[in-house]
Amino acid sequence: MRTYRFKLAGILLAAVVSLSIGKSLAEETAMPPMPQPTQQHQWLQQFVGEWQSQNQMVMDPSQPPVESAGTEIVRPMGEFWTLTEVNATMMDMPFKGQMTLGYSAEKEKFVGTWVDSMTGQLWEYEGNLNEAGNTLVLEAEGPCPMRGGKMTKFREELILKDKDHKTYRSSIMDDEGNWVTMLTSEGTRQK
Repeated sequence: MRTYRFKLAGILLAAVVSLSIGKSLAEETAMPPMPQPTQQHQWLQQFVGEWQSQNQMVMDPSQPPVESAGTEIVRPMGEFWTLTEVNATMMDMPFKGQMTLGYSAEKEKFVGTWVDSMTGQLWEYEGNLNEAGNTLVLEAEGPCPMRGGKMTKFREELILKDKDHKTYRSSIMDDEGNWVTMLTSEGTRQK
């Protein structure tokens, strides 16, 4: 009987040790808490919705701007990202573009990408809000089709005028270091 008790005590001790080790391993491998959206993520959500846009594109500074109309649909991807789908006409051709926007807490910068139906370029942006908190300024570098593919700095400004009106401005840096606006798009939220 005594041997039986020792065996039973050994089994119980092994079970307690196993449970303790198992619990410790489970605690070590537990998922960290999920990240929470920041104020910057929340700022982007203001653009979610459908927009009508009136666009002016400067192809040649000596000529009047080319005008067109378009639409934008901005969708949330959770609380961290927005996805924008642009449909317009550029140079009498259908034009489609897609932009992702989010905020990298690690970089402490807004980040984004842009692709469109007229180029093979994947644009990657980084930027910040202006001091007033109403304009997101993003910058990138890439080949400029208006300058024969020369590598050029680009700046995109997303300006929230009020909850139903916004401006999108796209500029390039010229050889003297000045920003030259190529595209201005005035957006009105569709109700």
